[in-house]
Amino acid sequence: MSSKANAFYAQSGGVTSVINASACGVIETAREHRDVIAKVYAGRNGIIGALQEELIDTSKESKAAIRGLLQTPSGAFGSCRHKLKSLEKNRAEYERLIDVFRAHNIRYFFYNGGGDSADTCLKVSQLGESLGYPLQAIHVPKTIDNDLPHTDNSPGFGSVAKYVAISTREAALDVASMCASSTKVFILEVMGRHAGWIAAASGLAAEQEGDAPHVILFPEVAFDKKKFLARVEKSVKRFGYCVVVASEGAQTADGRFLSDMGTRDAFGHAQLGGLAPALAAMVKKELGYKYHWAVADYLQRAARHIASQTDLDQAYAVGEAAVKMAVAGKTAVMPAIVRGKGKRYSWRIGEAPLDEVANVEKKMPRNFISRDGFAITPAARDYLQPLIQGEAYPSYRQGLPRYVRMKNELVPRKLRKRFKVA
Repeated sequence: MSSKANAFYAQSGGVTSVINASACGVIETAREHRDVIAKVYAGRNGIIGALQEELIDTSKESKAAIRGLLQTPSGAFGSCRHKLKSLEKNRAEYERLIDVFRAHNIRYFFYNGGGDSADTCLKVSQLGESLGYPLQAIHVPKTIDNDLPHTDNSPGFGSVAKYVAISTREAALDVASMCASSTKVFILEVMGRHAGWIAAASGLAAEQEGDAPHVILFPEVAFDKKKFLARVEKSVKRFGYCVVVASEGAQTADGRFLSDMGTRDAFGHAQLGGLAPALAAMVKKELGYKYHWAVADYLQRAARHIASQTDLDQAYAVGEAAVKMAVAGKTAVMPAIVRGKGKRYSWRIGEAPLDEVANVEKKMPRNFISRDGFAITPAARDYLQPLIQGEAYPSYRQGLPRYVRMKNELVPRKLRKRFKVA
């Protein structure tokens, strides 16, 4: 092999409004290390692009286009929810990755995703070592769920937190203005399967007593129908209305998701949906209040127009750091955000070993949730507030944000054998 090699970058799982900033950080930093990194190939639709040898040549993109990724939401190269199984169960997929990497002289692997992606990155690193193929595998953290361990927060979360807090405040003003003769209860369903970080962010909307949200439902606190309805009724009687922000992962004491649809996604997780209308029906039946509900769904993670500047900066920084770590010869690690200890918020990039990150979920600390289980504490506010700071508005044209589109030109195949992804 020559002293120079190519890099592979892929986006995985649900995308965010700033994941492309991490891509920008990876690509721009790699271009600064042309002495060791020849080109950066991006996987078309994530890791599937590597398995099917569909590699996007990012060198075909201009500096302006790559820089434009900073203000463009979603996954510029395509993402996927394909989870590689264990080496024992499906070694063929991992060996296929190495075959593709070997054919295209790829010795740097950057996988941008959450906990499942960290697991894949770790396994790829281990297989490369066992096969004697030199490969620097670095996990680039991303998840709106904010549930990655060994990092203060996860890139993508700060912008979702900002969106949810703003949406809660704005919707509450609407409900408050109509509650005397119309809607009494508004329910907003947000993402968060096992960790209530996103729902918790809605608590930032409240500035004084009586402000929404009046009820927050966390996965970490067992749902009690009687207590929930009593809290809703109390809020309506006291303030005239009630705003509820519910995490999709809200569950009963026996661990049953209130919104379990009975199906599974590609990662084997229960597919959740329909919590807001279920809660609304409960309120209507038991209390008789007029209601409205909404599901933030993709809107919360695609809202680049009100992204957090702090989140954007951190998303770029982990991409930049990933390349520097790889060039320095490190592997099976993840750039981590480390919060400073002073009263004034500060942060830096640290490092976390993947064997301590993969498949580990960081949930809300109990001291971040109020004693009654329906609100956040001052400690949670102190943690959350810095993460939504700063406005990172994209440029606009004719009243709409200007987002870039990549050429996404594929590299010619070198392997005869095609690979079918199960």
